[in-house]
Amino acid sequence: MTRLFPSLHHRLSRGLGVARSLAIYWRPGRQRGLKRLYAEFTGPGDLAFDVGAHLGDRTAAFAALGARVVALEPQPHLYRWLTRLLGRHPQVALLPCAAGAQVGEATLAMSRATPTVSTLAVRWRESIGQHNQGFRTVRWEDEIRVPVTSLDALIAEHGLPRFCKIDVEGFEDEVLAGLSQPVEAVSVEFVAGSLEVAKRCIVRLSALGDYRFNAIAGEQRRFLWSDWKSAESASRWLSEGASDLASGDLYARLASTSPPTPYSQEPTR
Repeated sequence: MTRLFPSLHHRLSRGLGVARSLAIYWRPGRQRGLKRLYAEFTGPGDLAFDVGAHLGDRTAAFAALGARVVALEPQPHLYRWLTRLLGRHPQVALLPCAAGAQVGEATLAMSRATPTVSTLAVRWRESIGQHNQGFRTVRWEDEIRVPVTSLDALIAEHGLPRFCKIDVEGFEDEVLAGLSQPVEAVSVEFVAGSLEVAKRCIVRLSALGDYRFNAIAGEQRRFLWSDWKSAESASRWLSEGASDLASGDLYARLASTSPPTPYSQEPTR
């Protein structure tokens, strides 16, 4: 029993974490809102990358809009769920790996109770709890070695995406370091207490192309600004505390493309 109990405890904790994610990300009505948001970024015949797919709610929205999707999820237990949910979809390719600056391997720190915050970012994990009270009780109990690809490697194999979503808990800038050409539109997560990561993403994207930026708070599906901002303005907004938001997503779109209409009337559910 002394050997079995820890294993059972770990599995129960992890199971509750997955159940929480399923309730949040696959709740009724969520897909409708996601499709409304992403319809301006991807559609029939397009290619989309979902880096940090988790349980695939964004992947499902991209595919429902008619896009081909390459989705990456390095956590083995989440990847099994992702396979159950989307593995048979003809337009979806699932890859059990992470993304970074270069192809290789890295150590993934996993949180059993909150699998959404599993990360490759060592310094981020060590410091985020000091700067963001929402992370003070988070524990990363497990570590595994996982394969790592790069955006350039994915592009070489699958093609240039029209849209790339990146949500990898403080490792977003490292993922963009593995990209050497502009993608029409990109989103990266930002989190209070580590806004410097998002600022480095702006710097990297600006080195690749002339981008304009907008933001979405938390899990909402409407943009904060009616006009897309310059890199300088977006970076200044982050430096000033990102309107005290706990988290959200920063969107970047090449200036040569038409900006999407802000969904100021889209309800959150």
